[in-house]
Amino acid sequence: MKIKFIRSYLKNLALSKPYSIAGYTFSEAENVFLEIELENGIIGLGAASPAEEVVGETCAQTLSNCRSAVFESLIGRDIRHFRQLIDEIKTQFSHLPGTQAVLDIALHDAFGQFLGVPVVEFYGRKMTQLPTSVTIGIMSVEETLKEAEEYHRLGFKVLKVKTGEDVEQDIERVLKLSERYRNKLKIRVDANQGYALSDLQRFLKGTSAVGLDLIEQPLPVGKEKELFVLDEKERMFLTADESLKDAYSALLFAQQPQPFGIFNIKLMKCGGIASALEIANIAQHACISLFWGCNDESIVSITAALHAAFACPTTRYLDLDGSFDLAEDVVSGGFILENGYMRLNGKPGLGLRKVQ
Repeated sequence: MKIKFIRSYLKNLALSKPYSIAGYTFSEAENVFLEIELENGIIGLGAASPAEEVVGETCAQTLSNCRSAVFESLIGRDIRHFRQLIDEIKTQFSHLPGTQAVLDIALHDAFGQFLGVPVVEFYGRKMTQLPTSVTIGIMSVEETLKEAEEYHRLGFKVLKVKTGEDVEQDIERVLKLSERYRNKLKIRVDANQGYALSDLQRFLKGTSAVGLDLIEQPLPVGKEKELFVLDEKERMFLTADESLKDAYSALLFAQQPQPFGIFNIKLMKCGGIASALEIANIAQHACISLFWGCNDESIVSITAALHAAFACPTTRYLDLDGSFDLAEDVVSGGFILENGYMRLNGKPGLGLRKVQ
């Protein structure tokens, strides 16, 4: 079955409420969308929202690449060769994971629909549901507790708290959350590279009684070796995020001694489902747990990440809340969210429906 047509467009998806992380404030989510239509009318959907500050690619670049002669040359190619097409685009647009991801996701969706099976079933389902964390941005203690109460009321079981600007306030926020929601909510922390080693050590000491689920990317990229002053038990719940971009970096961090006990895989960092599964395979052999994260993204790419996550036996954590705060999207469907747990809808491909 051949590819008949390829079309792409950019859309700014408004957020229902702005939020802040260490160094940035966001009020909308820019996404690039790609549609791959087959001869029989099947349309595969892809989306990308690369973080320029992390991977060096903008949505404008992604869109331009989607409209290039390289993408146009895919018209007439057989969808059954989708993995070959992904490899070709990775070669042509190396180090541009947004461009890779938008095509990878659209091809997976089209191929799954062509076979009549969900993408996760093609790779082999390993699990059916997991709780996702929801994110609380950098804000005051009072605002943090207010947001936590709202998420608790909605049935979520895991909070991820953004930190990294004021370590003492970070400690206070985590302690107050633990005091109010002990045994009710799990707490994760994401410093977004905001700590120096001394800050991290102060934070670890100040929150030692809380039993944090994990700490995500505490130090800036390039400072990973500084983590070796911590004992192995402390490093095992540290999570590589911005430091982990591809299979090459996964191989480096899989070597002993390991600076991180958890890998955060984002399709927008590594280039899509195929590349994510390469990282997952490395992590499995290195006994490193998987944490699946996201940017502010459409349901399209969030669902793609969930299919990949559920195909991996070492998946332990989800942080796939990137579409929850969107005031609009181009699709519905994909996944089901119930009491904080995410599961797939069981439909072919990614199980998406375009919003008319």
